[in-house]
Amino acid sequence: MKILVVNAGSSSLKYQLFDMDTNTAIAKGNCERIGIDGVVTHKCPGKEDYKTSADFPDHRAAIECVLGLLTDEKLGVIGSVKEIAAVGHRFAHGGEKLRASTVLGPDEVAYLESIAELNPLHGPPAISGFKACKEVMPDIKHVGVFDTSYYSNMKEEAYVYPIPYELYEEYKIRRYGFHGTSHRYVAAKAAEMLGKKDAKIITCHLGNGSSITATVNGKAIDTSMGFTPQDGVPMGTRSGALDPTVPMYIMKKKGLTAEEVEKVLNNQSGLLGVSGVSSDCRDVAKAAASGNARAALALKILVHNIKKIIGSYIAEMNGVDAVVFTAGIGENDRAMRENVCEGMDWLGIAIDKEINNTCERGVDVDISAKGAKVKTFVIPTNEEYMIALDTQNLTK
Repeated sequence: MKILVVNAGSSSLKYQLFDMDTNTAIAKGNCERIGIDGVVTHKCPGKEDYKTSADFPDHRAAIECVLGLLTDEKLGVIGSVKEIAAVGHRFAHGGEKLRASTVLGPDEVAYLESIAELNPLHGPPAISGFKACKEVMPDIKHVGVFDTSYYSNMKEEAYVYPIPYELYEEYKIRRYGFHGTSHRYVAAKAAEMLGKKDAKIITCHLGNGSSITATVNGKAIDTSMGFTPQDGVPMGTRSGALDPTVPMYIMKKKGLTAEEVEKVLNNQSGLLGVSGVSSDCRDVAKAAASGNARAALALKILVHNIKKIIGSYIAEMNGVDAVVFTAGIGENDRAMRENVCEGMDWLGIAIDKEINNTCERGVDVDISAKGAKVKTFVIPTNEEYMIALDTQNLTK
């Protein structure tokens, strides 16, 4: 069974084609700069990588290009589009109604359009990508997989904000959580590595956007991102959690509009804002190693906030069996992992520094110190596979 996974952005369309008989991606690529001067990259195991300029006036042209590459005599991996059994689409936001992966029909699409204002950056492009794929492949099922759905079973006290309750009822202002597909994948992997289904697991998805989730018995009970992906730990350009009066104070002092303050907190803060160097953790770490005090401070602030959330989740869960690092920083930044785990021995968290510094990248690794009561894992995330798996389960 072949499943095509699509992740559509405002000017991009990423894709992977999975052979679910072997649970492997047999092709993947990205159509970039849609509507501008398009570029497509296409990769297949055992074949030379392909990259060229292309004309993508819209998402439909992009998906037509993708299907052409997948069925190309030299570059492709399937003989016909008919070999694609279904398409899985990534959506960052499913609102309150779409609480699980779902076969997309007119009612589901209408609902996604109605909540676009909750997710203006990712929602409309994902809908456009779905519609384009549906037009080109009308006779197969299309499945929506929602990052927010992993948090649909959280208790009210975890997702209702302490503001007038009418604001939740009328405008659905609540904690939604994001990166759910990634957290779901690595938490399941960690439970498998522990050999314990009812495990208490803290997953740290650390990248340009970062979030931390607490999972008990395969269900998320709390997460650091909230109404938007702005909440939680500091990120590449996002501030993370703040005193709620800070934005209003900035507005008054600087004479800025709400939109301008939102830009400051979303695009000019985080690692970039404190360091003044870059939003990329690698660049900030390099500057810190060269003696840049602000860069060093930016990294300390990030570590400080990650530690606080891990500690709070251990209290919330009444213990923890494993801490997991994943995503770009979590999987690759050995110093960040060491700094986060340092001084947490009393909680049972301790890593083997040698294993942490020498372990192979791209594979599941146990970096726990010998005798540590809590396991610490590095697990590469695979959101696309989870989307493919959900799609297979809903359509086979």
